[in-house]
Amino acid sequence: MHDLIKQLLIGLSIGSTYALIALGYTMVYGVLRLINFAHGDVYMVGAVVGYYIAEKLIGHVPPWLVLLAVFAGAVVACCILGYLIELLAYRPLRKQPRLTLLITAIGVSLLLENLFQLPFIFGPTPRSYPPELREAFGHYFAPVTLGLSLVLMAILTWMVMKTKTGLALRAVSFRFDAAQLMGINTNRIISLTFMFGSGLAAVAGVLDAMRYDVRPLMGVMPGLKAFIAAVLGGIGNIPGALIGGLLIGVIETLLRGIILPQQYTSYTDAAAFMILIVILLVKPSGLLGRATQEKV
Repeated sequence: MHDLIKQLLIGLSIGSTYALIALGYTMVYGVLRLINFAHGDVYMVGAVVGYYIAEKLIGHVPPWLVLLAVFAGAVVACCILGYLIELLAYRPLRKQPRLTLLITAIGVSLLLENLFQLPFIFGPTPRSYPPELREAFGHYFAPVTLGLSLVLMAILTWMVMKTKTGLALRAVSFRFDAAQLMGINTNRIISLTFMFGSGLAAVAGVLDAMRYDVRPLMGVMPGLKAFIAAVLGGIGNIPGALIGGLLIGVIETLLRGIILPQQYTSYTDAAAFMILIVILLVKPSGLLGRATQEKV
């Protein structure tokens, strides 16, 4: 029983980072109907920026202050990156077919992955955060990760539902052209959406980098799993992204830690893709999504 509770807590912790990344997918899709496949690499950039800040400060200031600087620096860097990606890569193509935007997103993803494999930026060799940062959490890393993720998602939900910016975001999501006619600065709202999502991805990147290590390709698999989480919950639905991420994390952790024999644990990543196939066959709109009809 103790092992089950431990595995559930670890699964919720891992799932909460998937949920943070999934929120970026679901917010951008809700506003632009775009799947931003570069989002997993924004998560990677957050981890890399946090690594450099930690290496610079560790040993000079207390670990808790280093942690604050790592999270703050990673969030700021990724917010700027998200803004630049939207401004330079997506905004000029906004009126083009969606396939063009999808190809551009894949191109931006490959660009970031290859840039960060250059030796003078980061290099292909995995690196680890200073152990003092992980030790600062003691034995409470999993619950702290889960709690931090839930707090951030609660703040985002409050902002979307209770503020003027959130109202404008929902208006743009509901009817883009009508929002423009009502005087909403749609470019500003779209940029803010990318920045919010990128900031959350940065937090997830730092948390996972302290749990594992930092690599230029570390965003590929978590990015895909977060996309599956967004689809599972109902892409475009913020609570759905949370539920989808937590479910994916718990399922793969239980498979790896309890259900599957040791020799088959390497296949747990396949579980997420099986879930994607099932949800697309059974309920393509996701658990909390609603089926919509589009006029041709």
